[in-house]
Amino acid sequence: MIRFTIDDPSLQKVFDAAVEKSRLNLKDFQGRRVLVEGGGYEKIWLETQPMGGEMYAGFDMECARNNILFFLDYQRADGRMPGSIYCPETGPIEPQFNKFQGFCFPWHALNLYYLMGEDRDYLDALASGLEKLDRYLWTYRDSDGDGCLESFCVYDTGEDNAVRFGNAPVYWTENDPPRGFDTVPMASMDVMSWSYACRDTLAQICRIRGEQNAWAQKADAVREAMKQRLWHEDRGACYDRAPDGHVLPQLVHNNLRCMYWGSFSPDMAKRFVSEHLLNPREFWTPMPLPSVSVSDPDFRNAPENNWSGQCEGLTYQRAILALERYGFDALVPRLGRALFSAVSDHGMHFVQQYDPFTGAPSLVSQLTHQVITRPDEPVQDAYGPTILATLEYFAHMWGVDLEMGQAVFRAQPGPCFRYTREHLGHVFELEGLETEAVARLDGYELKRFARGHCLRTDMKGNILGLSSISGSC
Repeated sequence: MIRFTIDDPSLQKVFDAAVEKSRLNLKDFQGRRVLVEGGGYEKIWLETQPMGGEMYAGFDMECARNNILFFLDYQRADGRMPGSIYCPETGPIEPQFNKFQGFCFPWHALNLYYLMGEDRDYLDALASGLEKLDRYLWTYRDSDGDGCLESFCVYDTGEDNAVRFGNAPVYWTENDPPRGFDTVPMASMDVMSWSYACRDTLAQICRIRGEQNAWAQKADAVREAMKQRLWHEDRGACYDRAPDGHVLPQLVHNNLRCMYWGSFSPDMAKRFVSEHLLNPREFWTPMPLPSVSVSDPDFRNAPENNWSGQCEGLTYQRAILALERYGFDALVPRLGRALFSAVSDHGMHFVQQYDPFTGAPSLVSQLTHQVITRPDEPVQDAYGPTILATLEYFAHMWGVDLEMGQAVFRAQPGPCFRYTREHLGHVFELEGLETEAVARLDGYELKRFARGHCLRTDMKGNILGLSSISGSC
C-alpha cells in the first residue's frame, strides 16, 4: 500500500482524487482482477495497461501481475500479442488482434519480476514471450525487406484519428500488409522501437540469468537501422516513411516514445529534447507535450479522441521513463506540476486530453469520446493513464519508487511531505523536511540528504548512490 501526505492542500486533493478514482477502473476478468484503461475504455490495451498495472503495483499487486500475464497468456502461436483484451459480461474473454495499439510492455514486465520477488518461472515466460514477439515483427512487419519495421494501420501505434495517416485503414487483422494506401505500410519509429525494447529487455534477462548474451548486439543493430532509415541529422528528429519511401513530414511526439523504449542513442535524445521538446513553438507549450508540433501544418487542437495535437495523459505517463532514461530528470517535476495544475484548476477531472495552450481538460463524452452533443451524456472522467501518470509524478517528485531491484527515494524541493510504500513485508519511507529529506526502511534511518536529490539503495537498504535531480535542462 502507498500513503502520501503533503503540506499543500491543492496537491493533497489531487493525489487523493487520483487514488479514489483509480478504484473505479478495477474490474473482474472471470475471476482475475485487472485495472482497465477507464474513462469509458473498458478493456486492457497493450498500449497502456501493462504499464498501468505495473505503476499501480504499490496499491494492488494482483492487478499489476494480471495486467501483464493476460498478454502473455493470450499470445498467439506465431508470437503476436493481442492489442486489447475484452471481458464481456457473458461469454469468453476476447483477445483482439485487429491492431497492435502500441507496446508499453517490456520494461514494466521486467520490473514486475523484481516486484514479485524474482520469480524465475515468470522470468522464463517473459523471455519466451518477448522472443516470440520480436520474431513475429521481423517475420511479418518488414514487408519490403529494407530492414525497417512497419505499421499497418492507424491503431497499430495508437494514434487514433491522426491526420498524418491519411486514408490508412483504422484496423488491420492480417499478417500480410495493406496495399493501395498512401501512408501504410509505414516505416515506423514506433515499431522499430518495439523490437529494440524486446531485445534490450532480453539482454537484461540474460544478465540476470548469467547467460551468454547476444541480445545487446541485436538491440544495437535495430537502433542503428532505425537511425539510418528514419533519423534526420539535419533536423534532429526521426520521421516515418510512406510505402514509396518518401519522408512523412510531420514532426510528432513519437520521438519521445522512442526515448521511452530506449531506442534513441544519448546524442539523438539530447538533440530531440534540446531542439524540439523544449521549443515553445513545437512541444513545450504552456501545457507541454502536444502529440504533434503546434507549428506543424497537420496540428489540430481537436478535443475529441484525436492524436493530431492535444496533450494526452498517456504521453505524460510515458514521459517519465523517457526523460529519466537519458538523464533529463529535471524536466519531470516541470511536467508533473503542469499536470497537477491541469487537474486541480479545472474541476478535478482526469481526462484523456488537455488543451496545450490553456491546460483545460477536453470534456468529451464518456461513452463516445467525442464532443458532447446531448445534455444527458456523461462527461469523461477517471481516465486511467492520466490518473496513473499523476500518481507516478508524485512518486518521482516526492516519493519512493521501486525500479529493477532498487529503491529510489526522490525529494524535489517544495512542501514538506511523507511518502510510505509497503512492499513484500517491508516499509520504505521518505520524509521531506524544509531543506532535507530522510529515507527509512522499516523505521531505520538510511540517510539524510538535501532536497533536490535522489537516493538509490538496494532492497535491503544498502546505499548505491546519491545524485542531483534538480537544475535546468
